[in-house]
Amino acid sequence: MKTTRKNLNFMIGLMLTLFISLTAKALSLLPGLMIIGPLVLALLLGMVVRSLFQVKKKYAVGVDFSSKYLLRLGIILLGLRLHLGDIYHAGLTVFMLALICLLLGILGVYGLSRLFGVGKKIGLLTAFGTGICGAAAIVALAPQLKANKEEVSTSVAVIAVLGTFFTIVYTFIYSILQLTPIEYGQFVGATLHEIAHVIAASDIGGSNAVDMAIIVKLTRVMLLIPVAFVLGLLIRSKAATNEGEKASLPMPWFIIGFLAMSGLNTLDVLPEMVVHVLVNSSAIFLAMAMAGFGLNVNIKNLLQRGKSAFIAGLIGSVVLSMLGYFLVRFFAN
Repeated sequence: MKTTRKNLNFMIGLMLTLFISLTAKALSLLPGLMIIGPLVLALLLGMVVRSLFQVKKKYAVGVDFSSKYLLRLGIILLGLRLHLGDIYHAGLTVFMLALICLLLGILGVYGLSRLFGVGKKIGLLTAFGTGICGAAAIVALAPQLKANKEEVSTSVAVIAVLGTFFTIVYTFIYSILQLTPIEYGQFVGATLHEIAHVIAASDIGGSNAVDMAIIVKLTRVMLLIPVAFVLGLLIRSKAATNEGEKASLPMPWFIIGFLAMSGLNTLDVLPEMVVHVLVNSSAIFLAMAMAGFGLNVNIKNLLQRGKSAFIAGLIGSVVLSMLGYFLVRFFAN
């Protein structure tokens, strides 16, 4: 009887995150909310549900299953969106553009975060979200940092607001940037945060701008793998210097799964319909994970802890946009 009750509570918690994720997906189809994207909407909806309703602790096991295990599965399946051949054919220029902007985004935002007194973990996660690929990078690298749910949620919320703001700004200044559609796509893909932001902002430049923006963005997504590897080495090295503390693995195994899925997609060994189903499943799993994070967020603490991180991310994102623009113009000449 007790086991049956536990299983029921688990399913209720799990279904709650599924309901929030599907609601977020539906809302993301609306014109005004399309910029934000389903992942961030799922996080925000989870926070709203927690604020308006008292979600019972006995359902936490199902909620935590989504934010932990479905998160890893979603990231693994996300690799099927990445075709390594597209990145290869885009050339060295695109790779260098993505790499330089990634490094500046990470180092710049983290440095500013520490300058403004932001906690180390929130600062790093906000920097990863800025430099690599928004919420996906944050939730992928958080386990290595042993970041808690509020630290992850704070970082994702900061990136959500920043990415949405810059997407709107890019749309308004498109006509005065004096970039070709291809160059504008490079600029957007190299400097914006979420894939949803990249697609929304590049749409004004036409299909060529969108295609190029996605390629540059996916190059940054690919660089998540070496970043995770380097981060793991740094953590292991630090742990090894502490007596009696076991060193961490160089990188989380689900990142290897992400790379394996990318390889399968590149080799074109899976039927197109299977890839389509798995990629859509990835989006649902990641949204359920974000809903789980949102259900664990204390909004009062979020506002207190996120203010300095937002300022650091804002300044870092402005600098990143300026550098990205000048790099695109430099490579074009």
